[in-house]
Amino acid sequence: MPEISERQLRYLEFVNRENAHFHHTNEADNYQYELIKQGNVRAGEENRKILLSGQTGKVSEDALRNQKYLFVASVTLACRAAMAAGLDSERAYNISDLYIQKMDLLTEKEAVIDLSVEMMEFYAKEVAALEKQKPYSLPVMKCMNYISYHLHEKITVTQLAELTATNPSYLSTLFRKETGIKLSGYITQKRIETAKNMLRFSDYSYSEIATILAFSSQSHFAETFRKLTGMTPKRYRERFVSMT
Repeated sequence: MPEISERQLRYLEFVNRENAHFHHTNEADNYQYELIKQGNVRAGEENRKILLSGQTGKVSEDALRNQKYLFVASVTLACRAAMAAGLDSERAYNISDLYIQKMDLLTEKEAVIDLSVEMMEFYAKEVAALEKQKPYSLPVMKCMNYISYHLHEKITVTQLAELTATNPSYLSTLFRKETGIKLSGYITQKRIETAKNMLRFSDYSYSEIATILAFSSQSHFAETFRKLTGMTPKRYRERFVSMT
């Protein structure tokens, strides 16, 4: 079988960029995810309208497979929207995993559409539940959201203080008071949670994961991972593989 050519790669990149907006207007695409951020279950019906509009992307000649690919794109963006609204990243990712597993078993295009609507509504309900609980203040929520999207970068208390228009010392005290953990500890915790998913669901090497998640070195990553999980990254990956 011939290798994938640069021309094919560039074409696929183009298709993926197009599919990210499902070929419909950017406003319509953004609206359904804004509804999720607001905790509004109407996000589900907005999603249904888009999927039935005839303006969705075509990434497969097979109608069922095409709908499943669109589902994966949609659940990815819905997951990100929910996290941006304050949903815990681990919970958001687990919801995504479970819905993709359910979708994978479906054999009819219409059932995939119905599941997509259900998924959007589920994320919206999760966000709505957060609003009722209001467990954290706005500065702390902003920190959590920023951290979720910038685990690949070095994150400092000074940056977060500027983001939240607070004093670094005050922000550190507030964060620990509300969450029970230091800001630096929270950042490390989220990096390790993400590393666990990368070890389970990707083929990235240990050094690549360390670099992607902004650890100073592979050895620093391995030592931090061991302290928080009780096992090395290698052992964690082997254990997960042995369970599948």
